[in-house]
Amino acid sequence: MNKWTKEYQCPGCVNGPNENYECFKEEDEKKNVACKMHYSGTTIFPTGKIFLGMPSGFNRLGMAEKVKINIFKKFEDGWGYDLFNVPVWKHKDKNGNVLVRGISPRINSPFLHIYLENCLDKINCQEITDKDIEGMDY
Repeated sequence: MNKWTKEYQCPGCVNGPNENYECFKEEDEKKNVACKMHYSGTTIFPTGKIFLGMPSGFNRLGMAEKVKINIFKKFEDGWGYDLFNVPVWKHKDKNGNVLVRGISPRINSPFLHIYLENCLDKINCQEITDKDIEGMDY
């Protein structure tokens, strides 16, 4: 268990957190430090399910209820972006990490990536500021 899984995934997760974080199961690939047991259990009306640990704009699952959070130590550990994995929004959060919301259009599947470094300059998409996030849900 790492502090970033606790920060971004554990709040509102159906599988926990329990007192000792016994629900934590590391992803199979060593570069992704996310918990593979994570499942959003928080619903707000009329939005639907949300990830409680994520800021507005990066927290809603919408119609795609099986959005997975991937947490990478470095940008190079991630998927890479191309016409099959398209980043849409990027945001440097309060922890200095970069959140990326995107879509894999060929399979019509959204994704959420967290990079545990400032790699904004390596990602070509719209940057979302704190001001954008403040006004997003009003």
